[in-house]
Amino acid sequence: MVPEQGQARADGREALRRYDWQRAYDELSIAGAATSSDPETLDAFAEAAWWLGKLDECVAARKRAYERYEAAGDHPHAVRVAARLFDDHCFKGRHAVAQAWVRRAARLLGTERQCSERGQLLLRDVEVLTAGGHLDGAYRNAEQALELGRACSDADLQADSLQALGRILILRGQPADGLALLDEAMLPAVEGKLGPFVTGKVYCSLMSACEELGDLERAGEWTELGMTWSLGHPFAAFPGLCRVHRAEVLQLRGAWADAEQEARRACDELADVNLGNAARAWYEIGEIRRRLGDLDEAEHAFARAAELGVHPQPGLALLRLSQNRPDAAAAGITQALSEESWNRLARAKLLGPQVQIALATGALDVARAAADELEAIAGEYGSAGLRAASASARGRLKLAEGDVSAACSTLRRALTSWQDLDVPYEVATTQVLLGSASRDAGDEDSAVACFRAAAEGFDRLGASIDARELEARRRGVVVTAGGLTNRECEVLRLVASGASNKEIAVQLVVSKKTIDRHLSNIFTKIGVSSRTAAAAYAFENGIVSAHA
Repeated sequence: MVPEQGQARADGREALRRYDWQRAYDELSIAGAATSSDPETLDAFAEAAWWLGKLDECVAARKRAYERYEAAGDHPHAVRVAARLFDDHCFKGRHAVAQAWVRRAARLLGTERQCSERGQLLLRDVEVLTAGGHLDGAYRNAEQALELGRACSDADLQADSLQALGRILILRGQPADGLALLDEAMLPAVEGKLGPFVTGKVYCSLMSACEELGDLERAGEWTELGMTWSLGHPFAAFPGLCRVHRAEVLQLRGAWADAEQEARRACDELADVNLGNAARAWYEIGEIRRRLGDLDEAEHAFARAAELGVHPQPGLALLRLSQNRPDAAAAGITQALSEESWNRLARAKLLGPQVQIALATGALDVARAAADELEAIAGEYGSAGLRAASASARGRLKLAEGDVSAACSTLRRALTSWQDLDVPYEVATTQVLLGSASRDAGDEDSAVACFRAAAEGFDRLGASIDARELEARRRGVVVTAGGLTNRECEVLRLVASGASNKEIAVQLVVSKKTIDRHLSNIFTKIGVSSRTAAAAYAFENGIVSAHA
């Protein structure tokens, strides 16, 4: 090696210690690190390349480093490189190749048990076992890894093990215990006591847990700390991942323009680095565009997410509902649920939309089953977000069943929960449902107040489709002759047309029980006792035109 290359290599390693990834990459490139025979130099070059999003260069260098370490008999370093190759291939979605590297490393390590390297391999097994729903085995491995981290005074291994245990506990239905471990792992991360890779990993794990549980307060606290940390590292991987999480939080908070900007930047930063999270960013764009009423762009974004390997549900199913394709919506949400057989938190995200879609197609039994399951999951996990989603779904169902008293009380509870969580879109949609329930109960003052508040919320958000649908409802909130509500007038018009109660229920997408109750209220209000007399009243009072 010429003197200039020797100096470049030394400068590159020093830059790597300062986390100056670009300088490290440049200097090590000058030193010819990519084709070096020195495993430490190859390993250093691979690390710099990884942080700059040059994953293919990283993998090639790591593979050479592994071979050199193995040939030199330096098995501990070879195993550590193999563990990172597992991560690299998982980032690229090559899970079979990733697991092959762990198996190779395990054979190389042999019977050596009390070392950090064994803990590294155990944690990679934890990821595989957790993904397959084998939580007991994953928990045992994570516990062993934590013990090794403590015995070896390896702070990174301890934090990584704590986050793994935390996620497993959450999946087991112990969210408070799981989140406590994630917080414990995150604290040394933001204090700068961990390596940058483990710091980013712990942060992403914690944020994912917060989003699954609807723990928006905790997510908000850690999001800003995480972004501050990530912006100090000018690389492609973790800022992109952090942006996805931040976009999700901003979207829930109603800052849709900022959320979309973060998601689009994440798409660019992750395009060649982490396809799974790039897909999540595209999904987030699709959700924002759908709610803004830009259905074509939502379609495009969901398609991009699907191309990158993420099933874009429930957003795509709700998009189909907005496109007046309820059968496609029902098929999509049913398929998505069938693919989430064991992960109850993943199912919870799908069940609320399933209730909405099932009611739109008149499938009341499906809606009831979905609402029951969501309620059970919310009770098991106890998070505020899940309880709010469950109350909204139950209130929507009660409204469709005609139990307006239960609908009103349940939706008021849901509304309070969403307001406490500061989730403006869910607040507005719940106000629409509560307005409808109040209207059906004959409480027009409350209905008008709910609709007015919802309209203001949709206007602030820019939710155009919701705003248009709501405006149509608001214009119809009047009390007609006999004190009939708008919905009662709809029912009376259909009675006058000769439709049976069952036919009216299908047309209005509610239960027959709801129509029976409406008709009973109508008869009482207008003082008649037969459908014929009710129809005559409708014509006489202009509720139905004589020429209709």
